[in-house]
Amino acid sequence: MAPLSLGISLQDQQLGVQTKDVEVDGQNWTFAFDFSFLSQQEDLAWAELRLQLSSPVDLPTEGSLAIEIFHQPKPDTEQASASCFERFQMDLFTVTLSQVTFSLGNMVLEVTRPLSKWLKRPGTLEKQMSRVAGECWQRPPTPPATNVLLMLYSNLSQEQRQLGGSTLLWEAESSWRAQEGQLSWEWGKRHRRHHLPDRSQLCRKVKFQVDFNLIGWGSWIIYPKQYNAYRCEGECPNPVGEEFHPTNHAYIQSLLKRYQPHRVPSTCCAPVKTKPLSMLYVDNGRVLLDHHKDMIVEECGCL
Repeated sequence: MAPLSLGISLQDQQLGVQTKDVEVDGQNWTFAFDFSFLSQQEDLAWAELRLQLSSPVDLPTEGSLAIEIFHQPKPDTEQASASCFERFQMDLFTVTLSQVTFSLGNMVLEVTRPLSKWLKRPGTLEKQMSRVAGECWQRPPTPPATNVLLMLYSNLSQEQRQLGGSTLLWEAESSWRAQEGQLSWEWGKRHRRHHLPDRSQLCRKVKFQVDFNLIGWGSWIIYPKQYNAYRCEGECPNPVGEEFHPTNHAYIQSLLKRYQPHRVPSTCCAPVKTKPLSMLYVDNGRVLLDHHKDMIVEECGCL
């Protein structure tokens, strides 16, 4: 079964993580990754290992493969030995040959269950880590499978779906989490250190009263004579966050603005969601009721 057959759309998050170590010994296959970036808030839909083999590996004609997955965090100190690592078993399970597929020259193993099991029991790995902390695992010789990629497919949260906007922003956040080996909340914590405008000066919706009599339309508009259309005002931060509903273009522009402030203009605070206004008016002697779209600002963002 492939991710697309599970209903995972292109709008959902996809993340590739390189292995720290891999060892193939007959029917026993061991993989180690740094899962520090993985948040328990992830709604993991599918996970698979993709192996590019630098030399042929003899698969057993019958029986099954024993797959062992470890969490291997980055050493706490730079002085840590390059050949000695702490690692913690996440799961040991078997797969039959019928579960092994080949795609674009890669051997593919589906491993959703062990990761989902850990996400549903967040305290399990921490207890194991505290129990075996300080134990040393020696790096094995270079294995035949030298390029292993763990592909994670996560469903967007309801909040992310409602925010919409920049898919690049969500993907960049996932990528930074993976590269830094940090939990997702630390991404926001790290980026809040940069100078931002006063929150009260950021892009927001403000009142904007419209009086049709002032623009000469009061003679033919029966109702309403006045209404609050709202408008958008304020600064857009660089880089812009998801709460400002940026498009991919706006997100890239805000990143460039941060690094080249004198060459790139800021994104603009503008309406990103509007609603219609029902109006009763006179047209050629007839009284009509119509719903005119885009008359009232509901949400503001940076575009």
